Amino acid sequence: MNETLTTLIRTAGFLQWSVLIASALVPVRLNWKKDLGGLPRLHRQLFWTYGGYIVLMIASLGLLCVTFAESLAGGTALARGLCGFIAVFWGIRLGLQFVLDARPYLTAWWLVAGEIVLTALFLSFTLLFAAAAIWQ
Repeated sequence: MNETLTTLIRTAGFLQWSVLIASALVPVRLNWKKDLGGLPRLHRQLFWTYGGYIVLMIASLGLLCVTFAESLAGGTALARGLCGFIAVFWGIRLGLQFVLDARPYLTAWWLVAGEIVLTALFLSFTLLFAAAAIWQ
């Protein structure tokens, strides 16, 4: 077992949880209550449902990485498959970072800094888990 990879995966687990801090700001910063208020009730419920699934996914991936870092670094077919899935998940999110236009909402220096940090995290997660899936 690779101790360095185990440590990196466990650290990534904790850092994935840190992404949830930014997720918690989304409904407030994007003024969902007002802006989604004109939509039919089902559409508003779907927004919250989709957001909830994303939060649950990130929290679960973090939990798996913190709890089972040794197994994920073990190189089994299941570990490599799960690492590949995590790489794809964060790779898609990284790609969306350059497609979604958040600029109008980045109205303070700390929001701009937060976006830079998030982009760096998404890139790091993608590279780490892709490497764990391919080169174990």
